[in-house]
Amino acid sequence: KALVSKRWKVSMVLLALLFASYYGYIILVASAKEFVSQRVGEVTTLAIPLGIAAIVIAWALTAFYVAWANKSYDPEVERLKRQLKH
Repeated sequence: KALVSKRWKVSMVLLALLFASYYGYIILVASAKEFVSQRVGEVTTLAIPLGIAAIVIAWALTAFYVAWANKSYDPEVERLKRQLKH
């Protein structure tokens, strides 16, 4: 039960960060058009790098979860499986 609770906590924190990143970007584009339409190059607006950042954040959160699961969660699951077999 403690392991499942820990996994849910980690998952929910990462989900909240992902939602904040993605929907924060969507709300920013919808409500601050003047801000995101600023040019950062000849043809690129600020919305493009911000959108790329939202995607990179999603990848980073996924990579963090995979690393955490491989290091902490999966070995504990295997330990519990071995314990139940004996």
